[in-house]
Amino acid sequence: MSEIRLAAESRTEFGKGAARRARRAGFVPGVVYGHGHTPVHLNLPSHDLMMALKTPNALLVVPIEGKDEFVLPKAVQREAIKRTIEHVDLLLVKRGETVTVEIPVLTEGELAAGGNLLEHVLNNLPVEAEATHLPESVTVSIQGLEAGASVTAGDITLPKGTKLAVEADTVVLQVIGAQASQADADAEAAASEA
Repeated sequence: MSEIRLAAESRTEFGKGAARRARRAGFVPGVVYGHGHTPVHLNLPSHDLMMALKTPNALLVVPIEGKDEFVLPKAVQREAIKRTIEHVDLLLVKRGETVTVEIPVLTEGELAAGGNLLEHVLNNLPVEAEATHLPESVTVSIQGLEAGASVTAGDITLPKGTKLAVEADTVVLQVIGAQASQADADAEAAASEA
């Protein structure tokens, strides 16, 4: 995963009025915390932050007290209708530190014939990895899986240096058999009565 550098400026004003002024000026208020440091309040460029957060578990580099620091998005608050970013909490991380994140589970291949459905029990898989080498996603082959089959967390091949942060027997994907429609059930009932 690549590092995404964001320009940020220190924030000295607080409260709703200051946050609104920052948003009008094209910034998103944020706070950086972690490693026992006092929280650092920043204004981050709105558009650059929005583009960076399109990548799952984006590793951001922001200047804090004149030094570039690695941070991970921990909580993102969005406006309910427009979905613009209102505030962001960032977690300070260090190179070599192991962190727990959730990565998207992607699938490839086709299920066995018969109208089966794939249920994503977990859309994101909790894993532990080094903070500067976080995987973007994990891909699982569902080729030929039949009704009743399931894929557990332990069945998934993880990238090098990544460990599961859930039990290996946790179900991630399962295949559900096709449901008979009401018309089919009525036809079967009529045939058995005749």
